[in-house]
Amino acid sequence: MTAMPRAGLALRAYLAASYLIPLAAGPVLARRRKRGKEHATRWIEKQGRGLAPRPTGRLVWINAVGLGEILSLRGLIARMAAAAPDLHFLVTSTTAASARVFAGQMPPRTIHQFLPLDAPAYRRRFLDHFRPDLCIWAEQDLWPGLVHDAGQRGIPQAMVAARMNAASLARHGKAAGLYRDLYMRMALVTAQDDDSAKHLSALGTAARVSGSLKPAAPALDCDPVALRDLQAVTGSRFVWAVAPSHPADEAAALAAHKALRMQMPDALLIIAPRHPDRRDAISAACPMPPPLKSQGALPSAADPSWLCDTFGDLGLVYRVARAVLIGGTFDTTQGHNPWEAAQLDCAVLHGPEVANFVADFAALDAAGGAIAVLDVAAIASALRGDLAAVAAKAKAGAQDAGRATDHLARDLLALLKVRHD
Repeated sequence: MTAMPRAGLALRAYLAASYLIPLAAGPVLARRRKRGKEHATRWIEKQGRGLAPRPTGRLVWINAVGLGEILSLRGLIARMAAAAPDLHFLVTSTTAASARVFAGQMPPRTIHQFLPLDAPAYRRRFLDHFRPDLCIWAEQDLWPGLVHDAGQRGIPQAMVAARMNAASLARHGKAAGLYRDLYMRMALVTAQDDDSAKHLSALGTAARVSGSLKPAAPALDCDPVALRDLQAVTGSRFVWAVAPSHPADEAAALAAHKALRMQMPDALLIIAPRHPDRRDAISAACPMPPPLKSQGALPSAADPSWLCDTFGDLGLVYRVARAVLIGGTFDTTQGHNPWEAAQLDCAVLHGPEVANFVADFAALDAAGGAIAVLDVAAIASALRGDLAAVAAKAKAGAQDAGRATDHLARDLLALLKVRHD
């Protein structure tokens, strides 16, 4: 194992400052629990306490920051697990929503924990307990103290499918010395696209383009009883969705739906908000208050819309809808994952704001697997088009894009082999 480089000035300063984290951790976590932002019982994992038992054998630890990123890991895990049946996987994230949804989509031989805050004692408890054989940082989340401590323990590390647009580069550039130090501790760095690779190069690290992990993820699961019940009440109605939605997306979708119903009076719009606690504001914006899934209500024949205000139900929504307007593409959110819909034969529509998923939407647009819609009229027009053809091309594009993850899985397994030779 190659010796780790000595920490530079910026990293040493960060490590020293990290001793202060416990002073604020307790009060901050307590306030977040009161607001429902932390898991009611598992929040102590963020202090390296109450950890799940370590699986026997070799353990791969993969960290992703939130809901979309953690779901995208499933395809990579499946490929590594198939090639090495003795491997177990520890997936960490930081948000309560990611834990709730991942619990219903978790691959075999996988456990989830909340990532500990980056304080020395919390890091030590976590690493002493789990003793990972490989650490993988996905997309954009790096915790300097954990990167440093894992390196000191001789744990191979990789950063995969890194995503860094120009704005992110500008933020990283303010701490360029720190990030150069962290990237030096990676045995492998890959990027989602050419721009991300170029921006990583500006920070002093070479990255090959491996593409996004999202197309390789298996189709989202859903409750078969909920699917049967929803299909029974929707019948032959034209059903489409806006998901995971934000206010600007919902406004555009509701206006397009009004125009659509002039020709298809029984058309149904499913609204699946990214933040279900916005249900009251969404209901108030609808011409007719929609039934709420959180209350166990299904849409009646008279309802023009249905509010799927629960976490983890996109697999249900995409199985019923013929098309989806991907949320976050009409405001500064800059998009959400289109591949989850593509995997489930749901035609993809998107607005102009896609900075977080530029390569993904560009690939789908080029293949005819998505439709760019700039305004309400364009949305309504697209919904009257050949959506089945768009959905078929999107699904084929997902299968093609996912093949790059096969190569990435082999490279990551090779790092494990080096460690255990």
